[in-house]
Formats: sequence, structure tokens, C-alpha cells
Amino acid sequence: MNRQELTKIKKDTYPHLIERLEKGGFVIDGEDIYPEGDFYKKQKRIVLRNCNVIDPASIEEYIARDGYFALEKCLSEMSREEIIDTVKKSGLRGRGGAGFPTGRKWEAAYVQTEPTKYIICNADEGDPGAFMDRSVLEFDPHSVLEGMAIAGLAVGAKHGFIYVRAEYPKAVDSLNIAIKEAEEKNLLGKNIMGSDFDFSIELRLGAGAFVCGEGTALMESIEGKRGMPRNKEFRTTERGLWGKPTVINNVETFANIAQIINKGADWFNSIGTKDSPGTKVFALVGKIEHSGLVEVPMGTSINTIVYDIGEGIQNGKKAKAVQTGGPSGGCIPTELFDTGCDFESLKAIGSIMGSGGMVVMDEDDCMVDVARFFLEFSVDESCGKCTPCRIGNKRLYEMLVDLTEGRGDETTIEKLETLSKVVCETSLCGLGQSSPNPILSTLHYFKDEYMAHVGDHKTCPAKRCKGILNYFITDKCIGCTKCARKCPVSCISGEVRAKHEIDSTKCIKCGQCMDACPVNAIILD
Repeated sequence: MNRQELTKIKKDTYPHLIERLEKGGFVIDGEDIYPEGDFYKKQKRIVLRNCNVIDPASIEEYIARDGYFALEKCLSEMSREEIIDTVKKSGLRGRGGAGFPTGRKWEAAYVQTEPTKYIICNADEGDPGAFMDRSVLEFDPHSVLEGMAIAGLAVGAKHGFIYVRAEYPKAVDSLNIAIKEAEEKNLLGKNIMGSDFDFSIELRLGAGAFVCGEGTALMESIEGKRGMPRNKEFRTTERGLWGKPTVINNVETFANIAQIINKGADWFNSIGTKDSPGTKVFALVGKIEHSGLVEVPMGTSINTIVYDIGEGIQNGKKAKAVQTGGPSGGCIPTELFDTGCDFESLKAIGSIMGSGGMVVMDEDDCMVDVARFFLEFSVDESCGKCTPCRIGNKRLYEMLVDLTEGRGDETTIEKLETLSKVVCETSLCGLGQSSPNPILSTLHYFKDEYMAHVGDHKTCPAKRCKGILNYFITDKCIGCTKCARKCPVSCISGEVRAKHEIDSTKCIKCGQCMDACPVNAIILD
């Protein structure tokens, strides 16, 4: 395979692809192709440019969209130093959450004299509600393979691994098909495109441990060990997989590489902000009218994403907060929705970019309960290697449970904040170091909700924490007895066609009575 052969495939395939897309209701605006609808108009699709556009099982359709031309350009026109310099000048930062400059990471591996080096694609996407990497792997796997091959060429690696969750069977199938296709066309394997460059890729399936999203834990897993973070004595670009120099980037980072090589560093720099160029893919979920994957230039405001793209909050409710960065992120109140979504801006207000989860919450969500939910996830997913994360997060979770069930007081809140800071400062890896972020951000912006849970009259303003609320039957009751018949502990009494009463000492607060009432006569207080 060479440029001439790639060009022939592109010329033969492109007209048929465009004809199919035009019939399928796609908007074709120069190089931009996207489905019709307002949801896409304010997006800028680089990483997602081929998703739902090409057939992921057809390498010809990927080539028709300039696929593998970047790899050919690197092999025929660019030195290894020039490739790395282009990525450095582009300003591309790792999209897995840390935001480390990709070019600097590649350069650090390139200068190592060890002849055996590795490339790893971190596809262990574990944030609740996140499905960015999964979509790219399922619908555009060749963009990841091409990015990995270019990285291998740049740093001098001949072998790559994609560490992908076994819970993503469609993504695994898509990758296996794509690897086989690329090998058949000499775009992976020995003497790629007739050059002296060899590069192979194989899959490693993860068992669903969230901690294996941390780079060194992931490497331990690939090596056949229990996935636990290593002590950071060396950078992975010095001693990574099997003690060899290793470059590890996530799916979205690799999916940007071919576009940067094809269009240049200046093009990529023209999108986004000065310190965070390019685009970012978010999984927009929660109490939002139009959920889904959103790709926007870095620096796009939360308001634009929630209201212009996502079309606002469901059921006419008011927004309360947006949580970014998954279980390690922070909760951002509505008064800060003008904040741009880039690394620096989100960090400045106590949140993080993370891998790109964005959960929208409305007025019916309790921020104390939200913090409890994310801490429960972190406790379950802790590998247990270090004491601050193993024990500290458990104690934090217990304090949050106490608050939501009415056993907390003001000293509980003080201890919660103090221990959160200790866990952040003393944990071994990123999981423990960032797991208290939901607590610290909600304490900062929603302290009044915490205080309501411990006041003289303990209550949950959002009516979510049933442990400190009681069910009451109001004068609207028509005595239909439906609530009494539904109650599993028989704590509701009353005559037919007369107002009923709930014995709060017996009530287990299951909510079945409220669901059964035809006139909404039952309330929480």
C-alpha cells in the first residue's frame, strides 16, 4: 500500500459514500459531515468526524475520508523528530483527564536508548455515564489504530496494546475487524507501506476495574498481575510496561493524531483556547432534554452545552448543577455555567475535565446525596493498596450516609472536609487523590444543603434523603384506601372516604404510598 493506492481507493469510494449520506439525511459542508438537527450545529467534530458517517467495518470508507494518509505522510515525508515536533506545536493535551502535553510525553519516550518500547491505548472507560471512547472504538476504530501507528513510528516502538473493557463487546469486535483489515492492506504489521517500519497491535481485555484506568495499574493488568498502581519512582516513558519505555494515551488523544498530521499544528491551534487547543468530547447525560455525545471546541461554556446543544432541562425544571470529570470531578453550580470547558477554567472552580463525563442535575437533586453516590462508587472501586484511599474513603462515605439518614451534626461536616483534604494529599494514585472532589465542591458551593441536613429541624431541601424525611397525608386525601393497600408494613390507617394517617414509627419510607395516591395527597417533609 502506498499513497497512489490510497488515493485510488479514496477516489473510488468517496462518491458512493457521499451519495449514501445525502440520502440518509446528513449535512455535508465541505469536510464537515454531520446528521441533520440543531443538536449538531454548534459542535465541531474532529474526533467524532467519522462516527455514524462511515461503515466501521469498511477500511475503504475510512480511507475515503483521508484515512491512513497521515501515516503515509509520516513514513515518506517526515522524520521522527518532525512528527513529535508537530504534535508538540499543536498543543494537544491528553484527553484521559490529566491533560499532560502529548508531544512532550512522546519526546520523553523517543530519547530513551532502550530498543524495546511500547504504545498503549487506554480504553478502560469506567466513569459512570461516560461512553466517549466506546463510541469511537465502535464507529471509527481505524482512527485509533492510525494514531497508535504514528506514535509507534515517532518514538521507536514496534508493538502496541489496546486495553479495552470486556463489557464493550461491540467495540472489541470492531477493533478486531479493523486490525485484520489494516494488516491485510499492509497498514499494520511488517514493513508497513513498503517501509522498514514494523508495528503490530493486539487487544487486552480488562475485567471492569475502575482503578485500571490509572496508567500503571493498567500496565500491571497487561502483565498478568492484579491491577494496582505502582509507586511513582519512574515515569512510564522511562520504565513502563515490563520495565520498558512506554507511551500511554487514551482513545480520544490517539483519534486526534491523524488530523493534526494531515492539517498541521496551526490548524489544530486555531481551535479551542491558547492553553487547551482542539476540541473535547463530552457525554452529556442526566436531567437534560437532548443527551448524547457532544464535541465542542475547548473553552465552550457550560451554558452553551446545556442550553444551546442539550436544549435545556427536562420537564421545565431548573438546573442546579453540572458534574464534570466523573466520580473524581466536581459539581458546578448554575451561577458558574458561563465557565468555559477547558483544563484551566474547570480546575479554577474546583472541578476537572476528566475523560469527559458531564452529568446535569436539576432542582430535585440533593447535593449531599450526589456526593454520597460518587463516594460509594470510589469505595467500591478502590484497589485497597494505600490506607488513605482504602480506609479514608470508607470513613467519608459513612459520614455522608450519616448526613443523609439524619445521624450527622455540624462536627460531621467539619470532619468530612478535613478528612477529604487528607485523602487528596496522601493517596497513592489519581483515584484516591481526586475521589473527595465531589465532597469538597458540594461543600464549597452548596454548604446550605449540608447545614439543612444537620439543623434543629433536619431536612433535605430537595426531598431526596428519605432517611430524614417523613411521609404525611394531607387534607387532599379522598379516603380511597389505595395507599393502605400498597403499604408493605401496614402503617397506614383510616376509614373509607375519610382522611388516612401514617404511623411514622413503622414507616420504612419505601414511597409506594405516594406512588399509589391518585390525588397527590401524600407529601414528604
